[in-house]
Amino acid sequence: MPKSKYPYSLINLSLSELVSKADKTRRKYCGSKLDLCSILNAKSGLCSQDCKFCAQSASHSTGIEPYPLKNKEEIVRAARRAKDIGAKRFGIVTSGNALSGSELDIIAGATAEITREVGIAVCASLGEMPEQDLRMLKKSGLSRYHHNIETSKRFFPKIVSTHTFDDRIKTIKAAKNAGLEVCSGGIIGLGETMKDRLDMALCLKKLGVDSVPVNVLVAIEGTALGGQPVLSCEEVVRTIAIFRLILKDKVVKIAAGRESVLKDFQGLAFLGGANGMLIGGYLTVKGRTPREDARLIEDIKKLWKN
Repeated sequence: MPKSKYPYSLINLSLSELVSKADKTRRKYCGSKLDLCSILNAKSGLCSQDCKFCAQSASHSTGIEPYPLKNKEEIVRAARRAKDIGAKRFGIVTSGNALSGSELDIIAGATAEITREVGIAVCASLGEMPEQDLRMLKKSGLSRYHHNIETSKRFFPKIVSTHTFDDRIKTIKAAKNAGLEVCSGGIIGLGETMKDRLDMALCLKKLGVDSVPVNVLVAIEGTALGGQPVLSCEEVVRTIAIFRLILKDKVVKIAAGRESVLKDFQGLAFLGGANGMLIGGYLTVKGRTPREDARLIEDIKKLWKN
């Protein structure tokens, strides 16, 4: 493939070619390790940001139950449950664009206790954050910070107006400077093109992030994208394969929407380059049961042995 046309020429490959190349790349750079994480919606709703896809935005009427930040004990209990269902990482997620000082103290305390008593890696997704706060969380035991870029820089203004793409890049760079690993990806199915997705992958590669979650839009009634058409299974798998080919040795994780779009074909995503997934449900949408995901994990391991 001529370098002058790569990687945009990936868009024109057949699905079978992409899956084959992505599987070979995953085997070469990542082996058979499967990254499993679980998240807690630790603070829900009433968000001041206007992200068109999000049920937690105050701009939308979705009927979700808002609640303030959970206390330290509740967060620690959730971490124990995450470990019990097989997760290797536990993510603390809060709505809103930034935390108050007292909220940050609660999360730092919970992170320290989880690290000390539970024995599961702790991640957090807490909105925009300055480097000094990220360094404080790292000292408390935080291993990874999650902050999605959502889509390409070109398409971003069409889905969010209350903050910019560069704002998100600033927080990612601050997390890297603080010595944290970074988890950053986005959502597909917002109305973007395949070129937008490819540009998102190239941006993440340039940023040097460690883990890339690929969410498939779950069109929630009451959001600005509530009527958005559902992506085909083929388009989702094509996107995952392209991400693998561009990102090579990074974790490419399928997250929200994997059940509703891929359904019984989730294994194809793992043949097509994915090597991680979110288990135990999402922020405002339920996932599969731990037992169902345990069966899927066994199926993935069998696929990878062939």
